[in-house]
Amino acid sequence: EAKTILVTGVGMTKGLALARLFYAAGHNVIGADFEPAFLPTCSGRVSRSLTSFHKLSKPDGSREKQAKYTQELLNIVRKENVDIWVSCSGVASALEDGQAKEMIELVTACKCVQFDVPTTKRLHEKHSFIEYTKSLALPVPETHTVTSKAAALQVLDDAAGTGRKYIMKYIGTDDAVRGDMTLLPLSSPARTKAHISRLDVSEDRPWILQQYVRGPEFCTHSLVVKGEVKAFVACPSSELLMHYEALPSDGALSMSMLRFTQEYAAAGGNAFTGHLSFDFLVEMDDAERALRDPSANVRLYPIECNPRTHTAVCLFNDTPEMVDAYLTLLSPKAASISSSPSPTGTNSTTATPNGLAPLPIFPNPPTKKYYWLGHDLVTFVLLLLLSLASLSPDGPSFREVFESVATFGEHVLWWKDGTWEVWDPWPAWWLYHVYWVVQFAGALGGLVGEVLGLGRGGKWSRVNVSTTKMF
Repeated sequence: EAKTILVTGVGMTKGLALARLFYAAGHNVIGADFEPAFLPTCSGRVSRSLTSFHKLSKPDGSREKQAKYTQELLNIVRKENVDIWVSCSGVASALEDGQAKEMIELVTACKCVQFDVPTTKRLHEKHSFIEYTKSLALPVPETHTVTSKAAALQVLDDAAGTGRKYIMKYIGTDDAVRGDMTLLPLSSPARTKAHISRLDVSEDRPWILQQYVRGPEFCTHSLVVKGEVKAFVACPSSELLMHYEALPSDGALSMSMLRFTQEYAAAGGNAFTGHLSFDFLVEMDDAERALRDPSANVRLYPIECNPRTHTAVCLFNDTPEMVDAYLTLLSPKAASISSSPSPTGTNSTTATPNGLAPLPIFPNPPTKKYYWLGHDLVTFVLLLLLSLASLSPDGPSFREVFESVATFGEHVLWWKDGTWEVWDPWPAWWLYHVYWVVQFAGALGGLVGEVLGLGRGGKWSRVNVSTTKMF
């Protein structure tokens, strides 16, 4: 029986990918996302996977805007008779979606794939996530919460002579500092103090000092329904993640991260439903051992949790079983899917090694590798060619330019663009010819930004094409 599914965040790759999956499975898909007042910029609005699209007002942290946002979602749920709301929120609206979920489930029969406010807040904020993880007897890196520059310097002074390094992170969301991965302490106390002095640290703006682990970083995406992991994927990570490749589902790294996620989900109980993503660091020796021994139990260092949909969900694009995983939310109990694909691609209901739950759905093999044409065209081709043309002595060599262009060609020929679909081409066209044109025009600031409803512009240095964000 076809259900009516509301997917918010369809302007981002993750929301669009899920909308297409539900559409392909024969369901009625309603899309919604934020847009400026007078401009239809959201690329997802032109997807053929949507029956209708609704514009949402963006909350700004005020009670009035939050109430308006919740009411708009509630109106959509009632008007469209929505069975399931799949929230694909960005980092800035995760808490607001938690509030909306509580209201929608209180006054309607609609079920929401979204954590409640206390859970979202606990997992989103770095210090409370680490403390909660410790309370579950799961491993964590050494982490110190600091509310003053003096406290930060004291932690670093206490670590002097131990050889330990730390990364200092703001516990909330601040695009201006999120890319700062400076290893502390620096080469001298004076340099360390100068670095800390530039940061805005206070009781109202706490930070954490977190142990630096020398080794590769990985990220995961999972769908959790009533405390059970229904779908899971792990992949290599980076600071600005614009290329996605799934780890082998039956490998030691993936299975260790799955066990961690299952224990986390089980601890949340029957009310624990939403998208759950973790960032892990693994020591180099452990990572190399995991490659040699698929049965190895890898020591993980969780450094961050994102209680929302991860762009890595695009790795499920060729996995229609993913839809069945969402529909278990409508069952009285989160019953296991009868034909859950095993890591090797065969159907299985075998329990995972820790015995917590049946195997979740993994991306069906062979899993495509994902890139975004706009990002790669700029980073692998245009920037290199411009630097070469400048004749700067610090510029790239002809060989480096050739290798970079060859990498771009490989991606175009053999990888999959995260937005483009042959049967649904308009969102990709709209993304580059409407959305980003408007965003860059707004970034110019002044009158242009005001007229477009995008504010007065501001400094930015990076663009994430998949999440449509400028940093």
